[in-house]
Amino acid sequence: MFDKIEDLLEDLKQGKNVIIVDDEDRENEGDFVCAAEFATPENVNFMAKYARGLICMPMTKEYTKKLGLPQMSSLNTDEHTTAFTISIDHADTTTGISAGERSLTAMKTVEEGATPNDFKRPGHMFPLEAVEGGVLARNGHTEATVDLMRLSGLKPVGLCCEIMNDDGSMARRDDLFKVAEEHDLKIGTITDLIEYRKANEELIVRESKAKLPTKYGEFDIYAYEHKFTGEHHVALVKGDVSDGEPVLCRIHSECLTGDVFGSKKCDCGEQLETALEKIAEEGRGVLVYMRQEGRGIGLVNKIKAYALQDQGHDTIEANLLLGLPVDAREYYECKQIFDDLGVSRLNLMTNNPIKISTLDKYGLKIENRIPIQTKITDEDRDYLATKKNKMGHYLDL
Repeated sequence: MFDKIEDLLEDLKQGKNVIIVDDEDRENEGDFVCAAEFATPENVNFMAKYARGLICMPMTKEYTKKLGLPQMSSLNTDEHTTAFTISIDHADTTTGISAGERSLTAMKTVEEGATPNDFKRPGHMFPLEAVEGGVLARNGHTEATVDLMRLSGLKPVGLCCEIMNDDGSMARRDDLFKVAEEHDLKIGTITDLIEYRKANEELIVRESKAKLPTKYGEFDIYAYEHKFTGEHHVALVKGDVSDGEPVLCRIHSECLTGDVFGSKKCDCGEQLETALEKIAEEGRGVLVYMRQEGRGIGLVNKIKAYALQDQGHDTIEANLLLGLPVDAREYYECKQIFDDLGVSRLNLMTNNPIKISTLDKYGLKIENRIPIQTKITDEDRDYLATKKNKMGHYLDL
């Protein structure tokens, strides 16, 4: 059983090592992680002795810039684009390799007055530059280390080291649990760290609000932007929705072909119109319009999937043949939009059980599910049957 992210953060604040594990379909590895502020000779020696991998020093771009650390390679061909900078030793080290001297180098990087001239190049500590957005942008140990430091209230520089078995092979999940138990360390996953950030950080920012007259009546339109991806979403709001009472709501994923061009391959356009009509009739409600074209795979990939559907594959088979997820949509952004609007209790127009369970996980109360089924046509019958039979959608066919 993995530990909660909160427990890892508490141990990091106390200067302890923790173990962080990435996905089994990525590197499938675990790293010891500790803060550079607490990179004592004992912590460094612990990593060298019991992890046995390369001790690296993940940090933000601000720190690599402050310390004058260029990338190790101008042409990064690593499968995961691991961003090694040139290696360093502190100027006061001798060989730089002992636990004590690597400790000195690490702890000197986070001193307020540290400058590029304080370090020799190359050296025996290996800085890594984390991407902006952390694990939300790249689910690697580099970003996980920096995110854990930041969330712990520590300086965003840490140490990480891959854990190997006694025989030199990489420690996998069962091995890592044994290591955690043997050394009484907390162990967590990057996946859980991603979910922790989605649930606890403000990632969606309201940028503007305006009046929007439509054929369904006048709405207020709210524009939102994701802090890291720059993606835009909007919410159409009618009436007072912040009084604590359940609100008629619809989360609609962008579908250019259906919403704009009237495609008959899906029921998206009809669902959009139906939702706006129902909100207008109610006189109160919210439609969140998410930029999640093609269930999150993007417009071009959706058209590629259409081409495969023309050859007889269903919507799920087409995505899988393209090496894409069946449904790549995220709903934490919707939760943050509803939070901004003061909506916590929803009468949700949906046929999708995943929307309900995911929004519930993020703390929204789904008071009622309102079916939103439009007239079935010969063109979209097979598509809807696939959604019902393979995706579990609530549809009456």
